[in-house]
Formats: sequence, structure tokens, C-alpha cells
Amino acid sequence: MVFGFLKGEFIDVISWLDDTRDTMVWRFERRDNAIKYGAKLTVREGQAAVFINEGQLADVFTPGLYELQTNNMPIMTTLQHWDHGFQSPFKCEIYFVNTTRFNDLKWGTQNPIMCRDPEFGPVRIRAFGNYSMRVSDPGVFMKEVVGTDGEFTSDEISNQIRNVILQQMSQVLAKSGIPVLDMAANTMDLAKLVSTAIAPAIAAYGLVLPEFYIENVSLPEEVEKVLDKRTSMGIAGDLNKYMQFNAAEGMAQPGSAMGATMGAAMGAGMGFGMGQQQAGPWGAAPAAAAPPPPPPPASRAWHVVENGATKGPFSEAEIAAMVSSGGLTKAAQVWTAGQEGWKAAGDTDLSRLFSMVPPPPPPPGQ
Repeated sequence: MVFGFLKGEFIDVISWLDDTRDTMVWRFERRDNAIKYGAKLTVREGQAAVFINEGQLADVFTPGLYELQTNNMPIMTTLQHWDHGFQSPFKCEIYFVNTTRFNDLKWGTQNPIMCRDPEFGPVRIRAFGNYSMRVSDPGVFMKEVVGTDGEFTSDEISNQIRNVILQQMSQVLAKSGIPVLDMAANTMDLAKLVSTAIAPAIAAYGLVLPEFYIENVSLPEEVEKVLDKRTSMGIAGDLNKYMQFNAAEGMAQPGSAMGATMGAAMGAGMGFGMGQQQAGPWGAAPAAAAPPPPPPPASRAWHVVENGATKGPFSEAEIAAMVSSGGLTKAAQVWTAGQEGWKAAGDTDLSRLFSMVPPPPPPPGQ
């Protein structure tokens, strides 16, 4: 009986096998038993063992097999005031920390982020994506986040991480200067900017984000509908031809009301034409008036980067004047709607303006 009591009083094997996918910290159940001096501690790959003695961080053990003795517990030895070779059981809280990656964690903007777009002006945009998280400093993570929680999961810290991400995301998007229509092509660069900006705040929790992705940046639904209409108008080109095409499509559908109306109108028109032909030369219909010329194409608006700031929009005539005066060179960065990112002026449609600039005058006397 005494032997059984003593055997249950001392713990001589300490380890943790994790069968979950979201546990970040697990406290070794000691149940008021003392840990035997010389006990075996097994820390597996992807784990760290943190010893807490009377509320103080005592030791952090990385992966390996340890025999808990004075020579490999320097901080613990100091806290317990052990003399060299003093073999006595001790009571200590042991936390196993999962140092592997926690993947596919989601983030997203609950409220739109206000940005100033060079083409559309103030706009509201949304963004969402995913990230991975890993404990980089178990001691800091225990002190700053976990505390005395016996079982800490990734859900308990993910909300705070999302708040940090969204705060930095708002600042990066507002300061990026990237047009809204070009953000989809620059999500990788934006993700790097956000990841770099949030690294110090995340490190204060003893964490690191090995991966951070922006899956999509979008406009509000009502703004996207307006953009769709604007795109349709650009594709349609000549509005008169577009209306004729729509009318022809309506006529091609035999059961539609529009087809019936257009058919009746065409029938009336054909009957009227036949009556005019039968009326002789005095009833001949006058020649059909020529259709009005199509409206001139809208001039393109250009934006120019000067000293790191965006200026514009400028009409093509204003750009031509800047080229003539030497205020705009071929290397100047410009952008217009429909262009993918910023380009040198000499590599765009503006290149023809530089060939129109006269060469410098000859020297006097020649």
C-alpha cells in the first residue's frame, strides 16, 4: 500500500500526443503530484515544453528527450534553490506548445475600406483572404497570450490576429496609390506590404505569419453594376448600331412582344412603301435622309507621376503641350483607363507626340 501510494505520488514520464488540429497549448495534468527528479521529458518535433514555477517562466525545452536533472534545468535550479546533487521531487506546471503551422485561417473586411482612386475618386472596397500562423517564441506566447489557460486553441487568438490584419490592410490600401481596376493584378505585392507591416505586432505575441494571401479585392455591388454598364457602353461603341442590333434580336424571337411590335411596324412600313410606289411620280417618296455622323470618340484622360505623386487627369491636348514644353519626357510614368499598370510615356500611345516635337534650332551663324 505504501509503495503504491509513493508510486502514484511521483511523475516520472512527461509527454504529449496531440490528436487535434487546433490545439496550440496543452497543460500537462499533474493532479497535485510531484515530478520525480530525473523524470523523462519527451518533446516531439513541432512541440516545445514550457515549465512554470510559482507563476514564473522557468525553462523552455525544444524537441528532444530529457532527463530532468540539475545540469539541464539551470533556471529551475535557481528558482528552487537546489544545491548541486540535491535530488528531490518538485511541483511545476508544464505546458506543451504546438509550434507547427496552423493553416487556412480566414480573414476579411466586415466594413468597406475607404480609398481615393485616381480615376473614380473616393471609393469603398472590400477584401478577403487566408493566412497561416505559427508560434515562434513559446515563452513570449505563454506570457502575453495564454496565461493559465489549460487548453488554448487557435480560435482564441485568430480574432485578435484578424483585427491586426484589417488595421494594417486599411492603411496599406489607402496609401498604395494603385487604381482599383488594377488591384486584382497586384494582390501579391499588396500581400507582401501587409505581411511586412503586421510582422512587428504579431511578433509581440510570440507569433509569426509564414503565409499571407489576398484572394480578392472588390467594389460594392452597386458600384460594380455601374462599371458593368460603362463597360457595355464601351463595347457597344456606336449607340445607333447597338440599338439596331437589339431591335434585330427582338425580331428574331417570334414569341416576344417586342418581336410582334417590330413586325407590325415593319409591315406598316412595307405597306406604306408599296402605296407610294403605286402613286406614280407625283407620290414618289423623297430620298431617305442620310444618317447623322457618329459622335466623335471621347478623348482619353491621362495621369502622370511627378515626384512620387499622381497628377491629372490631363487631356491629350494638355499632354501634347507638356511634351512640347519639355515638361513630359518619354521616361515619365503615365496611366490611362484600360492600361495595365503604369508605363513609360514612350511605351504608350503618347509616343507619337514625341516625334512631333521639333529638334533644337541650329547654332547662330549657320
